[in-house]
Amino acid sequence: MQNMDNIYLITDIPGYTPQISRLLSMMNYARHTTLEAVKGLALEQLDELLDPQSNSIGALLLHFAAVEYAYQVVTFEKRELTEEELAEWGPALDLGDAGRANIKGHDLQFYLDKFEQVRTRTFDLFKTVDDEWLYRQEEFWYGKQGNHYFMWFHVFEDEINHRGQIRLIRKRLRS
Repeated sequence: MQNMDNIYLITDIPGYTPQISRLLSMMNYARHTTLEAVKGLALEQLDELLDPQSNSIGALLLHFAAVEYAYQVVTFEKRELTEEELAEWGPALDLGDAGRANIKGHDLQFYLDKFEQVRTRTFDLFKTVDDEWLYRQEEFWYGKQGNHYFMWFHVFEDEINHRGQIRLIRKRLRS
């Protein structure tokens, strides 16, 4: 999946069309920097809340996997999440009170395993489409059109945004 020799190249990836390769290259780099930001964190650090309204690093990590999974369902399967899927992923998608109540008690490997599980499926799904698929438009946010390219850009753009939060939280951890 992630060729570390090419981590700083936005380039072709064997088995994928050119634009999908570039999108996946960017996703790989975003994930690489996320992994570097959380390396070595203990369970207590992953669960720590800076204040009663904040999200934990663990909740943010599970949020990344949940967003990616949700976009798999919406863009590839053309459906909404089921009740069962919402039970699993809902607290991580919504964060806030549900995330604070439900996302805790997991070590770093738990989150890394979720990342791997979801990302492997993403790479498998992208093998089934071509560059033309990226440009397909449908109604997205606020009644405006969005294409699959933008939707998948948002998956890793959201991760980059929240990774900034993770770095801030990590600097302020008490444990």
